[in-house]
This record gives sequence, C-alpha cells and structure tokens, in this order.
Amino acid sequence: MRFTESIRITCPRERVFAYTQDYGQRLVWDTFLREAVLMDGATEAGPGVKAWCVSWHGLGMETQYVSFQPPAVTAVKMTRGPRLFESFAGSWRFDEDGPGVTRVTFTYAFELRRPFGWLTPLLKWTLTREVRGRLKDLKRRLDAGVPGAA
Repeated sequence: MRFTESIRITCPRERVFAYTQDYGQRLVWDTFLREAVLMDGATEAGPGVKAWCVSWHGLGMETQYVSFQPPAVTAVKMTRGPRLFESFAGSWRFDEDGPGVTRVTFTYAFELRRPFGWLTPLLKWTLTREVRGRLKDLKRRLDAGVPGAA
C-alpha cells in the first residue's frame, strides 16, 4: 500500500529540509511523534544513520536512512518495528515551487503481516490523516518563523 501527501510552504527548501532533519527540533513540529532520536551515537541524519521514533499511539519503529540528498530528498526504511508491519518505507521530497516556496511531499509505503492484511484500508486512512496533520503543523511552524528554522 502506498500513499502521498504534499503541501506548499513559504520557506526556501534548504531551510525546510534542514529543519525537518534536525532531531533537536523534530518534536517541536512533528505532532505524530512523542519520541524521535538518532541512534548509535549519531548526531546528524545521513546515509546509513538509524533513528528511533515512537508515535503518539505508542508504536515504536527503528528506521535507517537509505537516501539523504540535501536539500532535495530523504528516504528511510524500517529495520525494526511493530509486528503489524512486514515492511515500511518513506520518502520526503523538497521541491522548489516558486521563489522562496517549497513543495514538501511525503510518500509512504507499507505492507502488513498476515493475518493483519484486513487492516490495510483502516491503517492507510489513519496514516494519511496523520501525515496531513504533520504537514500542516510543519507549515504552521515555518510560517511562524520558528527559531532554528530560519
């Protein structure tokens, strides 16, 4: 199952990319998460770096960066997560959409383990709603001129 959501933010893509990848700021804007940390002593996101994130629902997932191309794209894959998921991956794209405007696009793909497949439509609906909220919150923070994002 795959889905994509995007939003336009009036902020240069370099700033948007840097802000979203700063784990010191992650919980300031990312309302989906209650915990977000880089692992194994990493201090910055980058290729091969692992992160541990816990949703506000309490589900934790370890991911590893498989692509990191500032300021254009970042992508992760699940390396450990809830037994519900067979696989999970996501990419975030940052495209110029005019002078000082960035189109941020989140794309996620997942497959559920047996016997959880029947939950796919409900989980897609829930995750899509959460992603829309995250993007709106990111836009709200950046539009407000958040310190550290400028």
